[in-house]
Amino acid sequence: MRAPQKIRKQYTNNEYPLVIMRFEDGHEIKVYQNTGKEFDAWPGETIKLLAMYDPTSNDRELVESRKADDFADAGAASA
Repeated sequence: MRAPQKIRKQYTNNEYPLVIMRFEDGHEIKVYQNTGKEFDAWPGETIKLLAMYDPTSNDRELVESRKADDFADAGAASA
């Protein structure tokens, strides 16, 4: 049996001053407004999107929990 392969996906933040993508293993990726990031994730992994409105505060608002498979494929035109 083969180990699952990570999948390459992308996320674009057009709405919030800063979105923090939090992965199941605890690592985080910051995506500032009007930018995008490519990332590797496990198929079926749940990624939480946390908005930060005030960079001087640690307050985070959960915007969405999304499966890795539901993000756009990296290199594809954004929807």
